[in-house]
Amino acid sequence: MRRHGIPWLRHAALIVVAALMLLPFYWVLKTAVANENIYAYPPRLLPSEPHLFNFVDVWYLIPFPRYMLNSIIVSALAVAGNVIFNAMAGYALTRHFPGRRWIMALYLSCMLIPFQATIIPAYLVTGRLGLLNSYLGLALPLLSTIVCIFIYKAAFEAVPKSLIDAARIDGIGEWRIIWRILMPLSKPAIASNVILSFIWSWNAFLWPLLIVRDTQMQTLPLGLARFLSYMEDTTGALYAFAVMVLVPSIVVFLMAQKEFIRGLTSGATKG
Repeated sequence: MRRHGIPWLRHAALIVVAALMLLPFYWVLKTAVANENIYAYPPRLLPSEPHLFNFVDVWYLIPFPRYMLNSIIVSALAVAGNVIFNAMAGYALTRHFPGRRWIMALYLSCMLIPFQATIIPAYLVTGRLGLLNSYLGLALPLLSTIVCIFIYKAAFEAVPKSLIDAARIDGIGEWRIIWRILMPLSKPAIASNVILSFIWSWNAFLWPLLIVRDTQMQTLPLGLARFLSYMEDTTGALYAFAVMVLVPSIVVFLMAQKEFIRGLTSGATKG
């Protein structure tokens, strides 16, 4: 009885935890389709008279398709930059060269500096490059992130050194070692880079607010402020907007969740 009881309790606990985690998402969706008062008591578990009017308002009151296209382009640039640049930086940190420890210490110290403290130099650099009010300018600060560099570094260090040495003996250069050997063996690290960079760029608000001048270049976080200015009852409309913005992030995460979890836990166990 004891052996059969423990797995049953574990499954029950997992179901309860999953339900508690999904409850906020369900509540947001329910409020978006029912437009109910969130302070009503007692709260209703099921929506009464569900409708899609809030979603229609989100789509038509503002140029939502344009804002989503802008966010997709910026996020795609950020993802591509992180996958490529972080791989090169992560591989460089696996090599032994003078000053390697100082560079790693510099990277770790830079992680302690908030982006708000560097936003003025970033703006000046972007302006000198002529990238203000452009897709590349929107993605520029997110083309590489230190956290994702160290994820690549840990993944590359897990690859047997003998495999890399054999490739060098066969005359394969460093670039081909990265793209032909290390990258195919580091799919969890790639998935981690894709998910993290996509979410960070998708939800970015302060940087687009600073460099965007044309309303047609605004991303979804900026479009939310414009949308709420048209609405009087903002609760249901806000939740509908949140649901529509959240769907792409959930899709990207579900597509790479297994590799993402493997990438974050690859160094937690040995053997």
